[in-house]
Amino acid sequence: MPLQNRVTPFSTIEADPARGMFMGNRGCLHGEHRNLEVEHTREKRWLVCLTSFKGRKRRIMQPGHYTELFFLDEATALAAGHRPCAECRRQAYDLFLKLYPGKRANAETLDKYLASDRLRPWPATFGELPEGTMFAVDADAFLKWRGKAWRWHHAGYKAAEIPDGTVEVLTPEGTVAALAAGYKPVVHGSAR
Repeated sequence: MPLQNRVTPFSTIEADPARGMFMGNRGCLHGEHRNLEVEHTREKRWLVCLTSFKGRKRRIMQPGHYTELFFLDEATALAAGHRPCAECRRQAYDLFLKLYPGKRANAETLDKYLASDRLRPWPATFGELPEGTMFAVDADAFLKWRGKAWRWHHAGYKAAEIPDGTVEVLTPEGTVAALAAGYKPVVHGSAR
């Protein structure tokens, strides 16, 4: 049975066998028996990391350690309120920090802004959204990529109709501004 550590664009954490392209964390969310006890912590540093870095190996969901979370791709992680790790994804982090709106001197300041920005969906039209933004229509999540709409699933994307009217934007506003300024998230290959 899969562990409950797969993150959706809505920032919820589910059990699903799909592993995804990236991992990350938002602190320790699990208990002694590797069961999820909370989905959100007071920890402001929500990261998206590589699944492999410098040969490091860990047992997933060790008691007392951070909870390893998995994302289909970086667009999913950004929508859920995470940001690139400054250690394993340094180039992506530096560019994200540079393009995030306002002056961000360091990770601590950036994380403070992201913490106040995440989990607050807002309305927009499909045409207003930059590439890499995730949005919701009814209870389904979608990605805008290469001018098209893609329905999100843990295992990948499927082509969808471009929505008319207003959608609920899942990607935090500051992150959307970074996307509009030129940050290009890594997107799962099924969005072609």
